[in-house]
Parts: sequence; structure tokens; C-alpha cells
Amino acid sequence: MTISIAILLGLLEGITEFLPISSTAHLIIAAKALNLPDSDFLSSFLISIQLGAILSVAALYAQKLLKEPKLILKIAAAFIPTAIIGLAAYKLVKNYLMESLPLVAAALLIGGIILIILEKYFARKNQELSEQRLTDLSYRQAGLIGVFQALAIIPGVSRSAATIMGGISLGVSRKNIVEFSFLLALPTMAAATILDLYKTPPTLQGQEPLFWCIGIITAFVTAIIGIKFFLKFIQKHDFQIFGWYRIALGLILLAWILL
Repeated sequence: MTISIAILLGLLEGITEFLPISSTAHLIIAAKALNLPDSDFLSSFLISIQLGAILSVAALYAQKLLKEPKLILKIAAAFIPTAIIGLAAYKLVKNYLMESLPLVAAALLIGGIILIILEKYFARKNQELSEQRLTDLSYRQAGLIGVFQALAIIPGVSRSAATIMGGISLGVSRKNIVEFSFLLALPTMAAATILDLYKTPPTLQGQEPLFWCIGIITAFVTAIIGIKFFLKFIQKHDFQIFGWYRIALGLILLAWILL
């Protein structure tokens, strides 16, 4: 790895983490395209640079959480099923699924199709929910969103896409499910990073600590930009464009695998 590659991967993480297009898929594809050799450091790097994105959410939403403590309980309700499923599937994901490009391509395609269908089906209903507040989210809805989020253990599904699709199908407005997805990222991504570092503590050599810091800082800055862009985008647009993007990327990845 080099400094420029650490910056590139940090950029990809920050820009794609909170969009429903799978940051994991983009990072895996980038690592393969750059011919980065598989190693414990690379695997941990791709997961741990999420810390930058976590810190961006904390920086932007700390005041909101302090003013509305009930949200913390609803985030906890959503996190519990994700944590249980994620912990049970950790070895499978880390040792097998993360290396499967065909699985990533399939997840991108299927997720894109589902996102488009849900948007078309719930579009009118979503307009009627425009006055809904984030605090109106019920504990039942929060728990079920957490179950949907657990689908993101499959590389290519996208944590953001899973929560958004779950929220739309449960009658949550676009703005609220996007913001709840941001907030739910705090415990989810923090836990995933801590678990990975605990299970496979990296042995840092040479410039690897520098690469790590650069990746995290780059992800932090670009994630703030990505969050603000996404919130503005959904004020006038729906999620269908992300569905079509996922389909296009999945088809390109399949062609790359087959050629």
C-alpha cells in the first residue's frame, strides 16, 4: 500500500458509506482492481477506516442525540438484532464472503432491483409521511430496521441500503430513515471495527500506522461531505437513481469476473 492508495480508499469509504450503494463493495472492487495483495492488514484496514465515518456522524449529530435522548434507546433497539446476527456470522463473513466477487455482484444487482421496486410501490405513501418526525419512530420499527440492517453482513448489500429498504417498507419517511441510518451507524460500525480488531489484531509494520491514520482522516472528511449531500439530495429526489447505479455496477463487475 502507498499513501495515495490509502487516500483513495479513504475517499471511497467516506463517499459511499452512507449512500445505499455499498461501501464494502466499492472497497473490495478497488482493492482487486489495484491488485493489492490479500493480508490481515488490508482486511482490517478496509473495516477499520469506518472509524472516520463513525466520527463524522458523531460530529454532526451529537447535539441532536443530547436533545432527544429517546433516540438513543431506539438506536439501541435497532442495534441489538444486528449485533446478535453479526456476531454469529462474523467468521463466515471475514473468512469467506469478503473474498467473493460474484456474491458482491449479485448483492448489488438484487439490492438495486429491490430499491427501485420499493420506491415505485411506496412513493405516494412516502409523500404523505413528510411531516413525520424522527422521534415518531416506534421501538417495533427500530427493532425491525435492525433486522434489515443485519442483511448487510453480506458484502455488497450495503448497510445504508438495507436500513433504507427496511424503513421504507415499514412506513418511515425518506428523511427519517436516512437520518436513522446515519445514527444507527454509530454503534454498528463501532462494534464491527472493535470486534475485528479484537479477533484479528493487526501487527503494524513500517508505514502501515501512517496509512491507517490517513485512511481514517480522509474517510472522516469525505463522510461529512457525503452526509450533507445525501440529506440535500433526498429533499428533491428519491432513491431510484441509487438502485440503477447498483445494477450498472453489478453488471460491470459480473462482466469483469467473466472476462
